[in-house]
Amino acid sequence: MTPVRWGILSTAKIAREKIIPALREGTQHEIVAIASRTPEAARAAADRFGIPIAHGSYEALIADPSVEAIYNPLPNNLHVPLTLAALRAGKHVLCEKPFALHAAELDVLRPFASQLHIREAFMVRHHPQWSAVRTHVRAGDIGALRYMHVPFSYFNDDPANIRNAPEVGGGGIYDIGCYAIVAGRWFFEAAPQRVVAMTDIDPVFQVDRLASALLDFGGGRQLAFTVGTQSFRYQRVQLVGTRGRIEIEMPFNPVEGGTSRYVIQTADNPELRTVTLPAANQYALLCDAFAHAVRHEAPSAAELDDALMNMRVIEAVLASAKSGRIESL
Repeated sequence: MTPVRWGILSTAKIAREKIIPALREGTQHEIVAIASRTPEAARAAADRFGIPIAHGSYEALIADPSVEAIYNPLPNNLHVPLTLAALRAGKHVLCEKPFALHAAELDVLRPFASQLHIREAFMVRHHPQWSAVRTHVRAGDIGALRYMHVPFSYFNDDPANIRNAPEVGGGGIYDIGCYAIVAGRWFFEAAPQRVVAMTDIDPVFQVDRLASALLDFGGGRQLAFTVGTQSFRYQRVQLVGTRGRIEIEMPFNPVEGGTSRYVIQTADNPELRTVTLPAANQYALLCDAFAHAVRHEAPSAAELDDALMNMRVIEAVLASAKSGRIESL
């Protein structure tokens, strides 16, 4: 197919280290421009990656007629404003997670949902291990899925890191709690009905550095997650059904270029069985899926609705942590 012409809206680390290499990996993409807040930073990134056009402002890239799709990795508080500007300029948008700070912010994007592709960049849902495990669940290999545990943490006490800045949407719930929420929605194939949560707030940064939540998906199905930004690096997705269990070893950041693994244990086969999958670049798969949609699928509101549900759950978790009460969605 004709490659999608991409503009990279910022020289953010995830753009440099994940998305640009992923786009260069396939034949469905052409990176035609990159932008930064200064011409010097944009030119340095363009020279490093062999990108033809360097823009010294985000607005210039959005207005560039050679760009048809934009990747937006800006800080969380800029996701909606710059995505809206790109949509008004007729560009498709792949936006980093979380899409907003509040669910209501997404309302301004809805008029464009039937005209242009608007997606939230949850790469994990494109990794083969997520599809493989959901196939087990759907097949009833572990019986009916009853509960999930998702721990996810890393250590970051850098005052200059935007994840520690409340005004731009820092904190663990926004940064990695969203992955736990997406995991629950993916494997239960449902939305939670109510949540209860608690947080520990960093006294200096004023963002949540530890957060735990219990999500009720109805029908006796629950997800419990704990996310931490000042804890030892660790991640798992554990699924327990009526007749077995599955544990994904590295559900969110599998080793690049390496295999991925999960273990499965069932009532019929109680011996632990390890399943190893070939290496896969989840960022490349994400970008390929987006490019395929641009070229072959009609835009719809489904992806925006998905992002909206993620934001509604995040808001409920934050509200519960503040109120100390169970919050309904």
